[in-house]
Amino acid sequence: MFDLKMIKKCYERMPDNILKAKKKIGHPLSLTEKILFNHLSIVNEDESFKRGSSYVNFDPDRVAMQDATAQMALLQFMMAGKNKVAVPSTVHCDHLIQAKTSADTDLVSALSANNEVFDFLESVSNKYGLGFWKPGAGIIHQVILENYAFPGGMMIGTDSHTVNAGGLGMIAVGVGGADAVDVMAGMPWELKLPKLIGVKLSGSLSGWASPKDVILKLAGILTVKGGTGSVVEYFGDGVKTLSCTGKGTICNMGAEIGATTSIFSYDSKMEDYLRATGRSELANLANDVKDHLGPDKEVVENPKNFFDEVVEIDLSQLEPHLNGPFTPDKATPISKMKENALKNSWPISVEVGLIGSCTNSSYEDISRSASIAKQASLKGLKAKADFTITPGSEQVRQTIQRDGYVDDFNKLGAKVFANACGPCIGQWSREGAKKEEKNTIVHSFNRNFSKRADGNPNTHAFVGSPELVTAIAISGSLSFNPLKDHLINEEGEEVMLDPPSGFELPQNGFKSDNLGYQEPAADGSKIDVKIDKNSDRLQLLEPFTPWGTENLKNIRLLIKTKGKCTTDHISMAGPWLKYRGHLDNISNNMLTGAVNYYNDKVNSVKNLLNGNYAPVPDVQRDYKFNNIPTIVVGDENYGEGSSREHAAMEPRFLGVLAVLVRSFARIHETNLKKQGMLALTFQDKSDYDKIQEHDIFNFQNLNEFSEGNLLVLQLTHEDGTKDLIKCNHTYNKSQIQWFNAGSALNLIRSQS
Repeated sequence: MFDLKMIKKCYERMPDNILKAKKKIGHPLSLTEKILFNHLSIVNEDESFKRGSSYVNFDPDRVAMQDATAQMALLQFMMAGKNKVAVPSTVHCDHLIQAKTSADTDLVSALSANNEVFDFLESVSNKYGLGFWKPGAGIIHQVILENYAFPGGMMIGTDSHTVNAGGLGMIAVGVGGADAVDVMAGMPWELKLPKLIGVKLSGSLSGWASPKDVILKLAGILTVKGGTGSVVEYFGDGVKTLSCTGKGTICNMGAEIGATTSIFSYDSKMEDYLRATGRSELANLANDVKDHLGPDKEVVENPKNFFDEVVEIDLSQLEPHLNGPFTPDKATPISKMKENALKNSWPISVEVGLIGSCTNSSYEDISRSASIAKQASLKGLKAKADFTITPGSEQVRQTIQRDGYVDDFNKLGAKVFANACGPCIGQWSREGAKKEEKNTIVHSFNRNFSKRADGNPNTHAFVGSPELVTAIAISGSLSFNPLKDHLINEEGEEVMLDPPSGFELPQNGFKSDNLGYQEPAADGSKIDVKIDKNSDRLQLLEPFTPWGTENLKNIRLLIKTKGKCTTDHISMAGPWLKYRGHLDNISNNMLTGAVNYYNDKVNSVKNLLNGNYAPVPDVQRDYKFNNIPTIVVGDENYGEGSSREHAAMEPRFLGVLAVLVRSFARIHETNLKKQGMLALTFQDKSDYDKIQEHDIFNFQNLNEFSEGNLLVLQLTHEDGTKDLIKCNHTYNKSQIQWFNAGSALNLIRSQS
């Protein structure tokens, strides 16, 4: 049981803080508002708390980091001048384990290939007081749910799927490493007060429908940017029918609609999960403040009066969905998949089915999927597609092994990968992927962007529940509908799969021997952080040089991106994960996946110094060498995807001054601000069309950069004509200080 004293303090202050908030706000509160107001840092009497516009400072209860993002976050923390983290913090080694053969083999390979990174993370955790979860312990978000998440709490994590903890009634927000550094250094965490989207669930799931289908349907309704700047709060009688881990699944994939986070109210399902995971004392504490761990009655009865948007979903009518390809919001009910696949020429034959990951690797998920695998074997069926399972944690793996589910999967010829992210983040050594053949895979992961899983731009990836993925892997066909379609077994007989069955929690309890946790040293003052000065994996950071406050001129266009530009396009994962602790080396992937508007090519932009087309990082390094600032121009929802702060740090390191787009994804905009860059949006979105390849950009009023004031850019075109572009920004006074100082970290250092 971790951090019990901290949790007690959180609950002790909750009643008074909620009462104060009600008086100040003047209306009943949602659960989201209760938790936010209980974690306010300093309350000013004149603070407006206006949703969608007010910046508010909070004091989160904890910080969590995965090994890929932790490297840069902790390198930044080392620059902050602190001796110990100010709040409970953990590091989880899950991203750097490549899935290829099997759990044991892949883990050994990862330990060998990433030894210096793991040693660094272990030593820096030991020195500065962070809990350390070793490679193989499990995926950060599942481990957080099993050990740290608690109803009514607030945490931040350097991964967009931190929101998984909402399944246990926690405000959990994915952030960039610089935000984590602020909190670990004892400073408040700043967040624009989110809007509220209420999702009313009625009825109950049955048959093939699963919690995953709730968020797959919602993604189809709201799209990948429909939740931007909002918290999604679930309520209604249907909520009580969902397991705690099912709620976690729904919250987890809320990252794919751009939501700040998602959350469920505390209920008996959460209590059961807390007790099953050895946290009965916490369950007792939560029961004592249960009235504060849900929305006020008036909010539930009249949701349209209190939420900015309300969506209703009837669980009893919910059909299994598959979302994709190439975007997680393209939602197709399974009954329409055959029709849509034929219409869009999607490959019908399914090559691989993959289940697990941080979002769908609970005991319930695995047991329900195993029930499909078991009956398939009994009915004489064999999987026609390759099939893989990625357990979410060592605790889950040990338990499903003991209970025979791994044997059920093995009978289908399945591979069990390590307790790590693997294929979900591009850490999948898939045989034949380099041929870039058009093919289809189905998985229970969340993201399915082009090249995401295996590096092949022609892999059509569809997202579904683990139960549905298992059935489709058995059939080998994207058009298979297990609700009505028959299969032909080895004996030539027609058989149907029965709906899945399973257990929310293990009947014999979780098996939890040696889960891979390491407590930090009581005194880290004499511990040396391990970084080889000749390493190509780790590099100490140097402060960024401030831009100055005068009007910057003669700015060149690095790239005008065309269409979707996610953090995967800006800073690819996969093989580049090895350089997450070396800013110079990883900067060689900057914007290499973005499509250049002017030639429809990736990693090919014009160097305006010589007129030649070359890779994006090479061109930008030339501009940097010649002290020429640059600008990146993008379309809608720029920076969609993970919390990857490298997507902001790389351009900053190489000398990009500003990013000007039609709209931003929340985390990426914040990351740009933190690194001391200008994150701007077109006041008139049609001005995107005015940007020409040879333009020279001059700021007209950067010397007057202030809260609420537009910035104006003058464009000088190749023919000598000029345009003025008005640029919106969302910087407040504190954030403008970050820019003036060169980065938020520079400001922290100056104040230490």
